[in-house]
Amino acid sequence: MPKFAYRAKGGPKEVLQGVIEAESQEAVLRELDRLGYYPLSVEETGGSSPSPLPFSLRSKILPRDVTLFTRQLSDLLGSGVTLARSLDLLSRQTENRSLQLIIEDILAFVKDGGTFSQGLARHPKIFTSLYVGLVEAGEIGGALEGVLGRLADFGEKEEETKSKIMQALAYPFLICVVGILTIAFLLTFVIPKIAALFQDLQTLLPLPTRILILFSHLISTFWWVFLASLFVLLILFKRMGQLPGGALALDRFKLKVPLFGELLRKSEIARWGRTLGTLVANGIPVLQAIEIVSKTVDNQVLRQEMDRTWREVREGISLAESLAHGTQFPTFVTNMVAVGEESGSLERALFKVADAFDREVDQTTKQITTLLEPIMILTVAVLVGFIVVSMLLPIFQLQGIVR
Repeated sequence: MPKFAYRAKGGPKEVLQGVIEAESQEAVLRELDRLGYYPLSVEETGGSSPSPLPFSLRSKILPRDVTLFTRQLSDLLGSGVTLARSLDLLSRQTENRSLQLIIEDILAFVKDGGTFSQGLARHPKIFTSLYVGLVEAGEIGGALEGVLGRLADFGEKEEETKSKIMQALAYPFLICVVGILTIAFLLTFVIPKIAALFQDLQTLLPLPTRILILFSHLISTFWWVFLASLFVLLILFKRMGQLPGGALALDRFKLKVPLFGELLRKSEIARWGRTLGTLVANGIPVLQAIEIVSKTVDNQVLRQEMDRTWREVREGISLAESLAHGTQFPTFVTNMVAVGEESGSLERALFKVADAFDREVDQTTKQITTLLEPIMILTVAVLVGFIVVSMLLPIFQLQGIVR
């Protein structure tokens, strides 16, 4: 039976090393899991290189996995189960292996005397600063269950909004893909065979037919050039976002794209309102909440707006006045925020702003879908029609010569 050398974490600051005799690497991992250890590496002692961990340990943790974990943890705490016991139960029932190991690591950290928020902060790629900050506020205020419930509501709303947008754009995207594949098939397989039949004709082909045959020849012969060019453009586009000022220029361009720019702006404002409202509702000071929110905004233009707002609020200007100084937030938002500040219910005003812009996102998505579907269908029909007519023109021309 082979032997495997392992390195594993037995606690927040404890790294263990040892050798286990087992039938396979998976058996070693199961044994480490039974012992409550977090595996770092598993290597067969007779081999020259470490054995890779199975794919299940590297499975991606999606936002919906975190939302489900948050909802379940909130429900368990609300039922009177202790935090340690709740984490232990969730680690056993979670299907995502990577999330399971993270929960076990947090549980070990909590058992060693650390706080739950500190345990979450050990995994910044999974739990955002917003998430950790709210949990910390809940721990201090003794309302961890309520905070987790709000975080679950927040995550579910985010997933719902993304799902609506993806579902609305799925059909136009399918039309686009089918149209591109159809045209590519005609240009690379059908037209070259038909063009070979026209080579024996001792007459000048119509201009549309010649253009189509030339384009088909270019695609069939130099298809790799087009793919390479597309790949280079994608790389340049990605690199541009990494250059100083490049991401800002790209995000400014995104906001100016007809229809899609407005959809992006409304979606970001809805997210901003819900995030800021959640923070304020959980007792986070407005200035600190604005600073946290600015880190969660994806668009650099809106992030700059948030940074400017944070500086002005720090200097004593109200949030509504600061938003009014900018150009990215509509008058409706500033008015709602002003009413919320005056009445002392800023979080309610922010939630209303988020709900209002969620509805506008739905409406804008429907408008985009309504416009895209006929445009794409018409574009594909025109291109396919041009191909068909261009191939039929020589036949009609030949009939005229025969007559």
